[in-house]
Amino acid sequence: QVQLVDSGGGLVQAGGSLRLSCAASGRTFSSYAMGWFRQAPGKEREFVAAISWSGDRTYYADSLKGRFTISRDNAKNTVYLQMNSLKPEDTAIYYCAADERYDRLRLGVRPGDDYWGQGTQVTVSS
Repeated sequence: QVQLVDSGGGLVQAGGSLRLSCAASGRTFSSYAMGWFRQAPGKEREFVAAISWSGDRTYYADSLKGRFTISRDNAKNTVYLQMNSLKPEDTAIYYCAADERYDRLRLGVRPGDDYWGQGTQVTVSS
């Protein structure tokens, strides 16, 4: 099992940038693929991005390609989400997630309850 702590959210104006971090502890971080999901008020939690355990493969929701970048540093047990050109519709709680299977995250399959961070709020003002 892995414990995840999200951070880096905040209030930003449209067009601005934020970098989210997710620090992991517990079982070997590098054995997990990692992903980011988000949930806006009144909406379902949706897939944002995924990265393989080695970092050589990444995948993004179509609507976010070119603006968001997922990366990881296995030496620091941390995964990042760089968000640029933010829009008001990006406002949501962002959650990192871990899964032993990259292909499941890539398909947007949600991991079990024990494999989520607590979430970090991102608010984009117009």
